[in-house]
Amino acid sequence: MTLIRFRTDEPHEEPAGTLDDFLGQSNATAVRLEAGEDARALLPHLDRLALIEIAFPAFRDGRGYSAARILREAGYDGELRAAGDVLLDQVVEMRRCGFDALASERPLDPAAVDTALARFPFVYQKAADGAQPVWALRHG
Repeated sequence: MTLIRFRTDEPHEEPAGTLDDFLGQSNATAVRLEAGEDARALLPHLDRLALIEIAFPAFRDGRGYSAARILREAGYDGELRAAGDVLLDQVVEMRRCGFDALASERPLDPAAVDTALARFPFVYQKAADGAQPVWALRHG
């Protein structure tokens, strides 16, 4: 598995347990959301989480993007990791939704990831990454 992080802090070492296991504990700081699980179940616990890993069982399954957006908009600032069938083509959208780490089952070249992220300097809509849309830059 290839791990690429866009954070400067130390990687979180505690394994991410299932959502059910996490909700049944009081001391866990890492959780893994499977596709179809509701990210809103984590909202009361965001202050104690250092890592939320969101599963991408197939590249065509986009539910993880919504989960990431929900968590970032709720104020989660810990590590948000996309894990599973993560492709280079998805990196830009994943970063825009708030993912700051990728754990891909397929090898990802860090240089190719950097190139993909730099390819389009402008965005058209607001997202979790805070980039200003091109229309806002031109029209205030």
